Amino acid sequence: MTNISIRIHMLVTSAASSLINKLQREEGQDLIEYALLGGLIAVAIIGALVIWGTSLTNMASNIGNCIDFSNTTPCTPGF
Repeated sequence: MTNISIRIHMLVTSAASSLINKLQREEGQDLIEYALLGGLIAVAIIGALVIWGTSLTNMASNIGNCIDFSNTTPCTPGF
């Protein structure tokens, strides 16, 4: 009887130790952190484009008008 109880105790201890080791591993955290960081950057870029989208479009258009090699378009500084 003692031999069986020792084996059961070793089996339970080994299973508990294995479960604790699996719960403490941190292998997949880097990938998740990079994915969250990439998502946050994407949301920030989309938010900036929504907020300043028309201003950026107007600025790009004005820059395009200033780069006129025939000098037919007046170019005024400012935004």
